[in-house]
Amino acid sequence: MGHVTALWRHPIKAHGRESMDRVTLTEGQTVPWDRRYAVAHEAAKTTGGEWAPCANFSRAAKAPSLMAITARVDEAAGKITLSHPDLWDMTFDPETQGDKLIQWVRPLMPADRAASAKVVTAGPRGMTDSPFPSIAIHSTTSHKAVEGRLGRSLSTERWRGNIWLDGFAPWEEFDWIDKTLRIGSAELKVRERITRCLATTSNPDTGYRDADTLGVLNDAFGHQDFGVYAVVTKSGDISLNDTAQVL
Repeated sequence: MGHVTALWRHPIKAHGRESMDRVTLTEGQTVPWDRRYAVAHEAAKTTGGEWAPCANFSRAAKAPSLMAITARVDEAAGKITLSHPDLWDMTFDPETQGDKLIQWVRPLMPADRAASAKVVTAGPRGMTDSPFPSIAIHSTTSHKAVEGRLGRSLSTERWRGNIWLDGFAPWEEFDWIDKTLRIGSAELKVRERITRCLATTSNPDTGYRDADTLGVLNDAFGHQDFGVYAVVTKSGDISLNDTAQVL
Protein backbone atom coordinates (compact mmCIF):
# COMPACT_ATOMS: atom_id res chain seq x y z
CA MET A 1 0.00 0.00 0.00
CA GLY A 2 1.25 3.47 -0.88
CA HIS A 3 0.13 7.08 -0.86
CA VAL A 4 -0.16 10.09 -3.17
CA THR A 5 2.77 12.52 -3.12
CA ALA A 6 1.89 14.81 -6.06
CA LEU A 7 -0.88 15.60 -8.53
CA TRP A 8 -0.33 17.38 -11.85
CA ARG A 9 -2.20 18.47 -14.94
CA HIS A 10 -0.93 19.87 -18.24
CA PRO A 11 -3.66 22.12 -19.69
CA ILE A 12 -1.90 22.58 -23.05
CA LYS A 13 -0.06 19.52 -24.32
CA ALA A 14 3.72 20.07 -23.89
CA HIS A 15 3.14 23.72 -22.94
CA GLY A 16 3.11 23.91 -19.16
CA ARG A 17 2.34 21.98 -16.00
CA GLU A 18 0.30 22.83 -12.90
CA SER A 19 0.36 21.12 -9.52
CA MET A 20 -2.85 20.38 -7.62
CA ASP A 21 -3.80 19.49 -4.04
CA ARG A 22 -6.82 17.45 -5.06
CA VAL A 23 -8.68 16.31 -8.17
CA THR A 24 -12.04 14.77 -9.00
CA LEU A 25 -11.76 12.01 -11.59
CA THR A 26 -14.66 10.89 -13.79
CA GLU A 27 -15.04 7.40 -15.21
CA GLY A 28 -13.57 7.16 -18.70
CA GLN A 29 -12.13 10.69 -18.65
CA THR A 30 -8.71 12.28 -18.25
CA VAL A 31 -7.73 14.56 -15.38
CA PRO A 32 -9.90 17.68 -15.80
CA TRP A 33 -8.07 20.22 -17.99
CA ASP A 34 -5.21 17.79 -18.65
CA ARG A 35 -4.06 18.12 -22.29
CA ARG A 36 -7.33 19.91 -22.97
CA TYR A 37 -5.55 21.81 -25.71
CA ALA A 38 -2.62 21.12 -27.99
CA VAL A 39 -0.57 23.22 -30.41
CA ALA A 40 -0.73 21.84 -33.96
CA HIS A 41 2.31 22.67 -36.09
CA GLU A 42 2.28 23.77 -39.72
CA ALA A 43 2.75 20.20 -41.01
CA ALA A 44 -0.03 18.71 -38.87
CA LYS A 45 -2.57 16.37 -40.41
CA THR A 46 -5.30 17.35 -37.97
CA THR A 47 -7.45 20.44 -37.46
CA GLY A 48 -8.58 19.37 -34.00
CA GLY A 49 -11.93 18.29 -32.65
CA GLU A 50 -10.79 14.70 -32.12
CA TRP A 51 -7.79 12.84 -30.78
CA ALA A 52 -4.67 12.75 -32.98
CA PRO A 53 -1.14 11.30 -32.54
CA CYS A 54 1.53 13.44 -30.89
CA ALA A 55 3.50 13.79 -34.15
CA ASN A 56 0.97 16.47 -35.17
CA PHE A 57 1.88 18.80 -32.34
CA SER A 58 4.65 21.04 -31.08
CA ARG A 59 6.25 19.13 -28.21
CA ALA A 60 9.28 19.04 -25.98
CA ALA A 61 10.84 16.03 -27.74
CA LYS A 62 11.53 18.39 -30.66
CA ALA A 63 11.60 21.73 -28.80
CA PRO A 64 13.22 21.14 -25.38
CA SER A 65 12.67 24.72 -24.18
CA LEU A 66 8.96 23.95 -23.88
CA MET A 67 9.74 21.82 -20.83
CA ALA A 68 10.36 24.93 -18.71
CA ILE A 69 6.81 26.27 -19.13
CA THR A 70 4.54 26.29 -16.07
CA ALA A 71 0.81 26.95 -16.13
CA ARG A 72 -1.99 28.32 -13.96
CA VAL A 73 -5.60 27.70 -14.94
CA ASP A 74 -8.45 30.05 -14.05
CA GLU A 75 -11.30 27.62 -14.61
CA ALA A 76 -14.03 30.18 -13.92
CA ALA A 77 -12.69 32.57 -16.55
CA GLY A 78 -11.51 29.84 -18.92
CA LYS A 79 -8.05 31.43 -19.07
CA ILE A 80 -4.55 30.05 -18.71
CA THR A 81 -1.43 31.90 -17.55
CA LEU A 82 1.88 30.54 -18.84
CA SER A 83 5.34 31.30 -17.45
CA HIS A 84 8.84 30.57 -18.74
CA PRO A 85 12.21 31.70 -17.35
CA ASP A 86 13.12 33.36 -20.66
CA LEU A 87 9.75 34.98 -21.41
CA TRP A 88 7.16 37.24 -19.82
CA ASP A 89 4.06 35.81 -18.12
CA MET A 90 1.19 35.54 -20.58
CA THR A 91 -2.53 35.10 -19.85
CA PHE A 92 -4.92 34.15 -22.63
CA ASP A 93 -8.18 32.41 -23.50
CA PRO A 94 -7.27 29.32 -25.54
CA GLU A 95 -10.71 29.24 -27.13
CA THR A 96 -10.44 32.70 -28.68
CA GLN A 97 -6.80 33.84 -28.34
CA GLY A 98 -4.79 30.93 -29.69
CA ASP A 99 -2.74 33.28 -31.86
CA LYS A 100 -1.51 34.96 -28.68
CA LEU A 101 0.06 31.68 -27.57
CA ILE A 102 1.60 31.06 -31.00
CA GLN A 103 3.34 34.44 -30.89
CA TRP A 104 4.45 34.01 -27.27
CA VAL A 105 6.02 30.59 -27.79
CA ARG A 106 7.78 31.46 -31.07
CA PRO A 107 11.18 32.33 -29.45
CA LEU A 108 11.28 28.86 -27.90
CA MET A 109 10.81 26.93 -31.14
CA PRO A 110 13.83 25.60 -33.08
CA ALA A 111 14.21 27.10 -36.55
CA ASP A 112 14.64 23.67 -38.14
CA ARG A 113 11.31 22.31 -36.88
CA ALA A 114 7.77 22.81 -38.17
CA ALA A 115 6.48 26.07 -36.70
CA SER A 116 3.59 26.15 -34.24
CA ALA A 117 0.44 27.11 -36.12
CA LYS A 118 -2.83 26.64 -34.22
CA VAL A 119 -4.29 25.80 -30.82
CA VAL A 120 -6.68 22.84 -31.12
CA THR A 121 -8.72 20.59 -28.83
CA ALA A 122 -9.38 16.86 -28.75
CA GLY A 123 -13.09 17.37 -28.37
CA PRO A 124 -14.56 15.92 -25.14
CA ARG A 125 -11.29 14.23 -24.10
CA GLY A 126 -7.68 15.26 -23.55
CA MET A 127 -4.99 15.12 -26.25
CA THR A 128 -3.07 12.43 -24.38
CA ASP A 129 -0.12 10.58 -25.91
CA SER A 130 -2.20 7.40 -25.69
CA PRO A 131 -5.13 6.75 -28.08
CA PHE A 132 -7.41 6.38 -25.06
CA PRO A 133 -8.23 8.89 -22.25
CA SER A 134 -5.38 8.06 -19.89
CA ILE A 135 -4.05 9.03 -16.49
CA ALA A 136 -0.25 8.79 -16.13
CA ILE A 137 0.75 7.17 -12.83
CA HIS A 138 4.36 7.31 -11.64
CA SER A 139 6.34 5.89 -8.72
CA THR A 140 8.78 7.93 -6.64
CA THR A 141 10.91 4.84 -5.95
CA SER A 142 11.32 4.13 -9.67
CA HIS A 143 12.37 7.75 -10.08
CA LYS A 144 14.95 7.31 -7.32
CA ALA A 145 16.24 4.21 -9.11
CA VAL A 146 16.89 6.32 -12.20
CA GLU A 147 18.57 9.00 -10.08
CA GLY A 148 20.79 6.36 -8.50
CA ARG A 149 21.99 5.06 -11.86
CA LEU A 150 22.49 8.57 -13.22
CA GLY A 151 24.36 9.67 -10.10
CA ARG A 152 22.46 12.93 -9.63
CA SER A 153 19.11 14.26 -8.53
CA LEU A 154 16.36 14.88 -11.09
CA SER A 155 13.08 16.73 -10.94
CA THR A 156 10.12 14.38 -11.11
CA GLU A 157 8.50 16.94 -13.41
CA ARG A 158 10.61 15.60 -16.29
CA TRP A 159 8.19 12.68 -16.57
CA ARG A 160 5.01 14.82 -16.92
CA GLY A 161 2.91 12.50 -14.78
CA ASN A 162 -0.55 13.06 -13.34
CA ILE A 163 -0.39 11.01 -10.13
CA TRP A 164 2.79 10.29 -8.16
CA LEU A 165 2.77 7.45 -5.64
CA ASP A 166 5.23 6.53 -2.90
CA GLY A 167 5.47 3.35 -0.85
CA PHE A 168 5.86 0.76 -3.62
CA ALA A 169 8.93 -1.15 -4.76
CA PRO A 170 10.88 0.26 -7.73
CA TRP A 171 9.27 -0.73 -11.02
CA GLU A 172 6.44 -2.52 -9.21
CA GLU A 173 4.02 -0.47 -11.29
CA PHE A 174 4.85 -2.61 -14.32
CA ASP A 175 3.23 -5.55 -12.50
CA TRP A 176 -0.05 -3.61 -12.29
CA ILE A 177 -0.99 -4.07 -15.96
CA ASP A 178 -4.67 -5.15 -16.12
CA LYS A 179 -5.00 -4.62 -12.36
CA THR A 180 -7.09 -1.98 -10.60
CA LEU A 181 -5.77 0.66 -8.23
CA ARG A 182 -7.93 2.38 -5.64
CA ILE A 183 -6.51 5.84 -5.02
CA GLY A 184 -8.56 7.97 -2.67
CA SER A 185 -12.17 7.17 -3.58
CA ALA A 186 -11.40 6.67 -7.30
CA GLU A 187 -10.48 3.44 -9.06
CA LEU A 188 -8.24 3.14 -12.12
CA LYS A 189 -7.36 0.12 -14.27
CA VAL A 190 -3.76 0.08 -15.44
CA ARG A 191 -3.53 -0.45 -19.20
CA GLU A 192 0.10 -0.21 -20.34
CA ARG A 193 3.63 1.00 -19.69
CA ILE A 194 4.71 4.45 -20.90
CA THR A 195 7.59 4.45 -23.38
CA ARG A 196 9.58 7.64 -22.94
CA CYS A 197 10.93 10.16 -25.45
CA LEU A 198 13.59 12.88 -25.59
CA ALA A 199 11.39 15.29 -23.64
CA THR A 200 12.56 13.65 -20.40
CA THR A 201 16.18 14.60 -21.12
CA SER A 202 15.32 18.30 -20.65
CA ASN A 203 15.54 20.15 -17.36
CA PRO A 204 12.04 21.44 -16.44
CA ASP A 205 13.58 24.47 -14.73
CA THR A 206 15.68 25.63 -17.68
CA GLY A 207 14.44 23.84 -20.80
CA TYR A 208 17.97 22.61 -21.61
CA ARG A 209 18.79 18.96 -22.25
CA ASP A 210 21.09 17.92 -19.43
CA ALA A 211 20.40 14.27 -18.48
CA ASP A 212 20.55 11.06 -20.50
CA THR A 213 17.37 9.59 -19.04
CA LEU A 214 16.79 7.37 -22.07
CA GLY A 215 20.32 5.99 -21.93
CA VAL A 216 19.92 5.15 -18.24
CA LEU A 217 16.59 3.41 -18.81
CA ASN A 218 17.94 1.35 -21.70
CA ASP A 219 21.40 0.54 -20.38
CA ALA A 220 20.63 0.05 -16.68
CA PHE A 221 17.12 -1.35 -16.80
CA GLY A 222 16.77 -2.87 -20.26
CA HIS A 223 13.78 -0.83 -21.37
CA GLN A 224 12.77 2.74 -22.23
CA ASP A 225 9.64 2.83 -20.06
CA PHE A 226 8.73 4.93 -17.06
CA GLY A 227 5.30 5.00 -15.43
CA VAL A 228 2.02 3.45 -16.56
CA TYR A 229 -1.15 4.63 -18.26
CA ALA A 230 -4.44 3.90 -16.51
CA VAL A 231 -8.12 4.58 -17.21
CA VAL A 232 -10.64 5.71 -14.62
CA THR A 233 -13.12 2.90 -13.95
CA LYS A 234 -14.81 4.44 -10.91
CA SER A 235 -15.29 8.18 -10.40
CA GLY A 236 -13.93 9.66 -7.20
CA ASP A 237 -11.76 12.21 -5.45
CA ILE A 238 -7.99 12.05 -4.95
CA SER A 239 -6.02 14.32 -2.62
CA LEU A 240 -2.40 14.56 -1.60
CA ASN A 241 -1.47 11.87 0.95
CA ASP A 242 -4.47 9.70 0.05
CA THR A 243 -3.93 5.95 0.26
CA ALA A 244 -3.24 3.95 -2.92
CA GLN A 245 -3.68 0.18 -3.05
CA VAL A 246 -3.77 -2.57 -5.63
CA LEU A 247 -7.11 -4.39 -5.56
